[in-house]
Amino acid sequence: MTHDHDLVLRPTARQTEAALNPPAGRNGGDLVVETLQGLGATTVFGLPGQHALGMFDALRRSSLAYVGLRVENNAGFAADAYGRITGEAAPLLLSTGPGALMSLAALQEAAAASAPVLAIGSQIPSAGLGGGRHGYLHELRDQQASFRDIVKSVHTVRTASQIPSAIAAAWESALTAPHGPVWVEIPQDVLLAGTTLPVVTAMDATPRDLVPRPELTAVAAHLLSDAVRPAIIAGGGVVRSDATGKLLALAEKLDAPVVTTFGGKGAFPWEHPLSLQSWLEDRHTTDLLEDADVLLVVGSGLGELSSNYHTFAPRGRVIQIEADLGKLESNHPALGIHADARLALSALLETVEERRDEAAAERVRTLLTKVRERIAAQDLTLEQQVLASVRAALPDTSPSFWDMTILGYWAWSAFDARRPNTMHSAQGAGGLGYGFPAALGAAAADRTRPVLAVSGDGGAMYSIAELATARQYDLPVTWLIVDDGGYGILREYMTDAFGEATATELTRPDFVALAESFGVPAVRTTPESLREDLSRALAEPGPSVVVLPALLRMFAPTHL
Repeated sequence: MTHDHDLVLRPTARQTEAALNPPAGRNGGDLVVETLQGLGATTVFGLPGQHALGMFDALRRSSLAYVGLRVENNAGFAADAYGRITGEAAPLLLSTGPGALMSLAALQEAAAASAPVLAIGSQIPSAGLGGGRHGYLHELRDQQASFRDIVKSVHTVRTASQIPSAIAAAWESALTAPHGPVWVEIPQDVLLAGTTLPVVTAMDATPRDLVPRPELTAVAAHLLSDAVRPAIIAGGGVVRSDATGKLLALAEKLDAPVVTTFGGKGAFPWEHPLSLQSWLEDRHTTDLLEDADVLLVVGSGLGELSSNYHTFAPRGRVIQIEADLGKLESNHPALGIHADARLALSALLETVEERRDEAAAERVRTLLTKVRERIAAQDLTLEQQVLASVRAALPDTSPSFWDMTILGYWAWSAFDARRPNTMHSAQGAGGLGYGFPAALGAAAADRTRPVLAVSGDGGAMYSIAELATARQYDLPVTWLIVDDGGYGILREYMTDAFGEATATELTRPDFVALAESFGVPAVRTTPESLREDLSRALAEPGPSVVVLPALLRMFAPTHL
């Protein structure tokens, strides 16, 4: 009897011929890049180092596009953004010890934001492994230990034959919901040793579907169908699983207001009659959500920011759909459904009964009016003008990447991300320096549309070296630097808490002259000319810098 799988597993004559006669001059590094190609990768990020040179030499024998950044952490941010934009695993090639460790802050952000980054690092030669101190350059007693607390999974290679399977397993892990970063480690001698193994062809590392249990879907559908005042919190999982259309259909079927978390920007249309927008640092919004008799939370763990600094105390029944098992019911008791957001929303959409609530849109209008009145009372015209100018200048389909800066904090609540998966920030882990290198990664993923990066002057100094990367690869990124002479938000925090600020004032360069020294055109703008200058910069090919000297203030959040 012939089984179907026999037909799949039996090599063709051409495959057999190729396997028996592999090209000469290959090594372990070639197995790495061949496996990445076989898995479907097209672009890799990284920075070479002594122990990793076998991988980098093999790149020239491959069709993979390489984007090399100047600091490993920035390379990690670029890979993070590439993964967010494409939904594909973004390979990140790193060297041993200092090179690997420099990526940790970026991988922490990727973990917090569920970005699929496939980090492949080298190791000291195999003879030195085992926890001793052999005196090798870059040696760590246990390099993997530095990554285990951050990444989804760790994969160790000790022989060339293990490379394809280890990378394929890591790829599958990175892309199984919830997405996240993974770590693969390969010793220097394994990467450099010649190999006669056949060329790696197509690899199957299809991620597993995370399907909701039908009995839980039935209970959730019953609760939502019978709800009097349902509401929905939509997190980043909705965007990552490409479930925005399902969410819109479900909200309309239930007449349920929807608020998007800062990580879920773009998950629901901003101007929709049921849109509560993203004003989570607002007691009026918190009150409305607490008043819901059934609250559906999709793709959010209801962490610190999403719960208005843990002041949110729902009084109704909570249904939580979450792909990350560790986040399920971690902050509030709920009917916990461990599932991919798209699959769970599809199941609910087919199961819930339609309900009509003429008062829902009115509740939304009332809430947004209260929010606007609260902000209007704080004399923040400049901040709103600047954010409106950015929105007007940025094409609807262009991605934007926001650093941890006051304008970024405003954008979390007040920026209309007009398309799904177009607004990203470092609010997951909160590290500085994310905006510009992340924008470079997004531009490498799609050069057909301009990309915006937004930083303060403090955060910008983390990424200045990457102006060389932007120029070298001619990436269409416009970098808006809001220069207020220091760490502006920390200045506010310290002044509010202690009466004065310490260690927040910064000497900084002439950013325009500095950008131009890299061959990147730059302009100094004003709040009045920002829209025009930013529009012009975004319309020009290649990289550009726009510097806005301005002292912005944060709106006062309300927790009580």
